[in-house]
Amino acid sequence: MAGASTGGLFARKEAGRERAVEGEVLRITFENEETGFRVLKLGIDVEGVTQELVVVGSLPKVAPGTRVRVAGTRHVDPKFGEQLRAETLVELAPDTLRGLEKFLGSGRIPGVGPATAKLLVKHFGQKILQILDDAPERLREIPGLGKRKAAAIAEAWAAQAGLREIFMFLQAHGASPQLAARIHRRWGRDAVRIVQQDPYRLALEVWGVGFRTADKIAQSLGVQASSPRRLQAGILHVLHERSLQGHVCVTDESLRAAARTLLFSQETPGDGPSDLDDATLDFAVDALVLAKLAVRHRDAAATWIYDARLWAEEGALVVRVHRLLERELAPIPLDDDALGTLEEDLGISLADAQRDAVRLAATAPFLIITGGPGVGKTTVVRALLALYKSAGLTVALAAPTGRAAKRMSEATGAEASTLHRLLEFDPKGAKETEGGGANRFKRGLDKPIDADVVIVDESSMMDVPLARAVLEAIPMHARVLLVGDVDQLPSVGPGAVLEDLLASKLVPSVRLTRIFRQGSSSLIVENAHRINDGELPIAPPKGELADFFLVERKEPEALLAAVLELVTNRIPSRFGYDPIRDVQVLVPMRSGVLGTERLNRELQQALNGGGATFTGPQVVRPRGNFRVGDKVMQLRNDYERNVWNGDIGFVASVQPDDDRLTVLFDDQREVAYDPSTLDELVLAYATTIHKSQGSEYPVVVLPLAAAHFVLLSKNLVYTAVTRGKKLVVVVTDGRALKTALSRQRTEPRGTRLRERLLAVE
Repeated sequence: MAGASTGGLFARKEAGRERAVEGEVLRITFENEETGFRVLKLGIDVEGVTQELVVVGSLPKVAPGTRVRVAGTRHVDPKFGEQLRAETLVELAPDTLRGLEKFLGSGRIPGVGPATAKLLVKHFGQKILQILDDAPERLREIPGLGKRKAAAIAEAWAAQAGLREIFMFLQAHGASPQLAARIHRRWGRDAVRIVQQDPYRLALEVWGVGFRTADKIAQSLGVQASSPRRLQAGILHVLHERSLQGHVCVTDESLRAAARTLLFSQETPGDGPSDLDDATLDFAVDALVLAKLAVRHRDAAATWIYDARLWAEEGALVVRVHRLLERELAPIPLDDDALGTLEEDLGISLADAQRDAVRLAATAPFLIITGGPGVGKTTVVRALLALYKSAGLTVALAAPTGRAAKRMSEATGAEASTLHRLLEFDPKGAKETEGGGANRFKRGLDKPIDADVVIVDESSMMDVPLARAVLEAIPMHARVLLVGDVDQLPSVGPGAVLEDLLASKLVPSVRLTRIFRQGSSSLIVENAHRINDGELPIAPPKGELADFFLVERKEPEALLAAVLELVTNRIPSRFGYDPIRDVQVLVPMRSGVLGTERLNRELQQALNGGGATFTGPQVVRPRGNFRVGDKVMQLRNDYERNVWNGDIGFVASVQPDDDRLTVLFDDQREVAYDPSTLDELVLAYATTIHKSQGSEYPVVVLPLAAAHFVLLSKNLVYTAVTRGKKLVVVVTDGRALKTALSRQRTEPRGTRLRERLLAVE
């Protein structure tokens, strides 16, 4: 490259600065049609000498010979040299006939090679691009071209122009190239039309786009700050955000407060009013109700506002629960002698409550079994599997996550699957409904699950849409059993289904309380129950080997240092656990000294970085860099690539020159990431407790500090402690733990499932 002899197109000290250049695309060294990420070699005129510059980024499709103007950030990669990380790319018309021939004959138009390009330019000269844009029918004037080929060239040119239009339109209105690629991936050639008609759909339907970004684009398109369209979009966005926080509905008062903050803060563009009265907001809600996008529901407690989809999902769940309870199924014969024989065959001895659960399962068409760790839920499931087998019934075992399903298989000796697999997840239907509609699964009312009994473990993780899908797929002749710990944190998605079902007292249930799984050296289970009862956990005598420890430190930095020492040194050296694969740090929040972001940086440097002087290959991202061997987590359901929110894997390879990497999930399945999907990935040496639901780790390290005050609750600590299988270490300043044990979940879920269940006559 020319840069090797001249010192480069820009000096290293200038790296990171904005730069705009014009030049000719010499060649395309890499491109991904789906995401729009490309690596180009650009010929730049420097004092009469053509030098090459590498341009990388999510860019519209261009062809060799195209003249372009590129703006972006200058960067000097230690391995690959000079690069321009492009923010925008705009095509310029070739300024010579030779350039036009090269441009058209580069292969960008199917069926147009160098010979045909020469024919086009010879006939129309410098006007050829204008002809292709405005009067493509005139191509038939060219002797020897033929009507069919002329039509094919015109169609291919229009398709290429459409893609360029999308990128140029979106970037002109404030979308970054990465965002433009994501928008194009979601809507394809309809992107410009959709954004022009309703830019606020970006915030609701394109992952990673917030209301502020959509609002900025809307303002660029001329939407006024006081526009009813904007007010309605803001209200829908509040409902959407609340659903991401677990709420199915919100009170009208809380909706108004959140809408005011969102729509008319100090950052609000334009000259809109600084406040909104209740009447204006209620009128906006009325408009959404008339449009069937929202529902207003009044009951004795309050007036509730729903996203229309979640109102329908909750209502369908209510109907299905009652339908399943109305059935009369023939009981499975089970007297005391038969139950005793069952125990003898399995080599177990059931406690009274466990026996009651088995007897009830033999008669009830719909049953819930709940209880904390170590109380024998799995033993009951094993007994029921034997009972159902003896009765000639086929059983389907499932759990919400792959890790929970695998653990269920290991504990029962029977095959278990994820709920997505059991329901025959349909990627096409999910994409069409953005994961929120009834078309996500092939199994349902019209095509129920092929089983006589369906048992769902970790059922506290089921949100309203998933619970509706599961129960609608239960055959009318089949029994359904939900197993779970109602004292865990509720589902990540909207609702608190298991809690509401139990609170309604409509579904027969058994709560197991007697602890079986504990011994003189086992404190995890006992302390989990103490925490759930609001009592301080017991620490082992000093120097004694145990599976639960308390480490006290006063200041946040001291707590951080203790966590790092435990994970990187003390736990591996004393217990022999792998610090990356076996040890999981769980924390209440993402930010702060003891948040996941800081902990992940520190743990990555200590475990996979060689300190702060790391010089190996890595993909650089604003929220953290990725290196081979890093533990990472997926942040959202990606239906096309079959990777799910909360999945943990390990980086298998990185390609720093084009911001690409692959991740190995489940030690067998590789998933590729590029610039348009990297935002779905974060380091996972430390994760939030919410993200750990349904998982089990050999070792859990749990830091709790006063800085976590807002999120602290005994449900949170209980959930974290019960994730540990062999060892749990709580690192705390003392005050935080006491605060957590004195508080239930700080904000109850916005759900009316219990009330709607009881309202049915």
